[in-house]
Amino acid sequence: MNHPAKQKWSADDIPGQVGRVAVVTGANTGLGFEIANALAARRASVVLAVRNVGKGNEAAARIAAGTPGADVTVQRLDLSSLESVRAAAGELRDAHPRIDLLINNAGVMYTPKTTTVDGYELQFATNHLGHFALTGLLLPHMLSVPGSRVVTVSSISHKQRADIDFDDLHAQRSYDRVAAYGRSKLANLLFTYELQGRLSASGVGTVAAASHPGVADSELSRNAAAWMRPLLAAAGPFIRQSAAMGALPTLRAATDPEVVGGQYYGPSGFGGFKGHPTVVRSSAQSHDTALRRRLWTVSQELTGVAFPLSPPLS
Repeated sequence: MNHPAKQKWSADDIPGQVGRVAVVTGANTGLGFEIANALAARRASVVLAVRNVGKGNEAAARIAAGTPGADVTVQRLDLSSLESVRAAAGELRDAHPRIDLLINNAGVMYTPKTTTVDGYELQFATNHLGHFALTGLLLPHMLSVPGSRVVTVSSISHKQRADIDFDDLHAQRSYDRVAAYGRSKLANLLFTYELQGRLSASGVGTVAAASHPGVADSELSRNAAAWMRPLLAAAGPFIRQSAAMGALPTLRAATDPEVVGGQYYGPSGFGGFKGHPTVVRSSAQSHDTALRRRLWTVSQELTGVAFPLSPPLS
């Protein structure tokens, strides 16, 4: 339960981040930019891990303009390519002896059927597999860091037609863009809960948590079906919130001293659409132990990345 004084948690509640290194994926726009901007304002050393370095440099300049002296760097990262993930992780490890925060924020939504260079379905590859691999490759630089956290951004869509079909993970037989997105967001939660189980079993202090932004203004929904756009526009004032508000659940999961491993943060309002961040519930399916362990095993096989952790005790 949240402390009463924290019911309307805001960016003003973020503790000082001096000396902390935060890697934020997809940080050049939308939610990722707001997350990075808020952390930089609290004096974290922030790495914008982005696919487009030019846009990343523009975002870094905007952050520096708002926070003179901000420590912001840009790292090229294409989550849809495991080669790019490995290269970025290597460069990040070389540049930073310690990493305090890894915020797995980047994502794609409702994309047309696309196969990545590795042969995987784009939404599942980008939203889940890329972040799974990045986390595993960076974790050795986090495990000995006091207060280190991995925060993975999911979505209320993890309940929407979401199913992990291990016989057709990459939608080779059939593809539904909404179902594929829901699958990838369910995978984000299954990953978080299994990761926390393994961190606990290994006796380390690193925490894994998850978040969702509700319905926030961002570029993520640009691939929404044509019939959905007028509905989103009409419902906007009632269910949508700014990117800055949408970033708060992730920021709370990343910085609030009261966060416990395995928690899931989202907006407090009706339906989880908007509001101040609080602990929320995810679907029963996201807590399926057998499902999360099978996904973990398959994800290791597909990415070739093994984590330096013991399996959960139960």
